[in-house]
Formats: sequence, C-alpha cells, structure tokens
Amino acid sequence: MLPFDFEYYRPETLKEAVERYQFLEHQGKQPTYFSGGTELITLGRINLAYADAVIDMKEIAECNMKEFNGDHLVLGSALSLTQIEEANPFPLLTSVASEVADHTARGKITLGGNICAQIFYREAVLPFLLADSQVIIVGPEGIRNVQINEIFQEHLRLKKGELLVQTVTDRRFIGAPFFAKKRRQQWDTGYPLITVAALKIGQEIRLAISGLCPFPFRSEEMEVYINRWGQSLEARIDGALSVLPKSILDDVEGSADYRIFVLRNLLMDALQALG
Repeated sequence: MLPFDFEYYRPETLKEAVERYQFLEHQGKQPTYFSGGTELITLGRINLAYADAVIDMKEIAECNMKEFNGDHLVLGSALSLTQIEEANPFPLLTSVASEVADHTARGKITLGGNICAQIFYREAVLPFLLADSQVIIVGPEGIRNVQINEIFQEHLRLKKGELLVQTVTDRRFIGAPFFAKKRRQQWDTGYPLITVAALKIGQEIRLAISGLCPFPFRSEEMEVYINRWGQSLEARIDGALSVLPKSILDDVEGSADYRIFVLRNLLMDALQALG
C-alpha cells in the first residue's frame, strides 16, 4: 500500500486532463499524470514519489491510438507494452519492449510511462531516438509536435503541466534492418545491465544504448566511428568507446568497467548482424 492518500480523476479528453491539472495545481496540490501507475506505486512505497492527485489518461482516445496515418505510425502513450508486443507495428520497438520487466508488469507498464519514467533504463525510448520520431505533447499552452531527439536530453523535457500524448514514426524506419539485445547480470527478468538497439538506414547504422549511463541515449559521435566501413570491426568499436558519455553507471548491478566490457561485446554482435 502507498503511505499517502490521493484524489483520483479519469478525464475523457485532453482538454479536460490539462484543465484538471491546472485546477489542482492552483489549489496548491501536487498532481501527476498517470497511465499504468507502476512507477508511482513502486517509488511511492519507498517515499521516492508522491502525489496529492492522479489524473488517469487511459480513457483518452488520443492516448490509445495504434494506427498508420498515411506514411506514419501513431502510437498513444497509454498503450501498454503488452499491447504493442501483440500488435507488433514496429518490430524494433516490439523487440525492445518485450524485454522490459516481466510479462505481468508489461501488461501495466505503458509506452508513455516507460519513456517518462525516473528509472535509469527507459528502454522503450531507444527505437524512437533511432527513427527520428516525433512526439505529440499537450499542455497549458496547447499542442506541440517536436522531434524526440530535440526534446529528449537524458529525459523527456516536458514543461509543467504537459503530458506525452503520442509518438509518430515515419514508415520508412519501421521496416529497416535492426538489432536489439539486452544483457542482464542476474536473472531472466532482473534489471538490465546493458541494452543496445541499432537501426540500419541505407549504409548507416544508428546506435542507442540503455543501462550504461543514468539515462538512455543515442550517440551520433559513436555512430561516426561505427560507420567507418573501411576499418576493422575492432577499430570501429574502439573508436565508438572512446567517445562514450562520462557518467558510466557503477553500482551493484555492475561496475563501470564491466558495463563497458558487456557493451563492447554487444557492439560486436550488432555490427556483425547489420554489417
């Protein structure tokens, strides 16, 4: 059980959700948007998360979309990872999402919840970073459409009162060759050590990583070395590792050196698979 009580609201429109958030905030309360609720429950139990009121997004139609609109795949933020797995509209996303937590948890974890979470890993964002996806965001100032690589810098940089509504991905990325693999140190459904996702567009390999740093990221600097086709695999990987972000995790799941060792092997697997 959570050690605090909260008010619960379930709006049916985006306008109602945003207005409710503003109203609660004006009352001096601390509201939060809510879809799967797994993080609020998990962190709330250990006093790392708190809310006076939750605004549940699951009844809002735009947050539940799962369709192609012309040449773009639109996915709502309230879709569970299980729903995405079963529909498989974006194979790279399915491959990554199917490795998040366990089957029971994936039925509750939502796409938006994973992308916006506080937890380090947030693997679901990796395919969107690789595919130059757009994100649809709504807030007190209205609706905006932003490229995810512009607004996701260590985390999704939402303004107060904003919420993630949808991701929009160009069809040409969806059928591209891809690689996705997760390594865990402990058990089959334990916390991941490193997740590597890669997408090959033409002769260019794009690379995104989770679990190495306290945030998921795509590194264009690493991609410069990865795509030096005239060099050996070892030289390309050495170059990519030379431009890693500085904040490498070093914790009970794995030391910084061990994480880099695992990453090196995953990069070798990725290049062999896509090269």
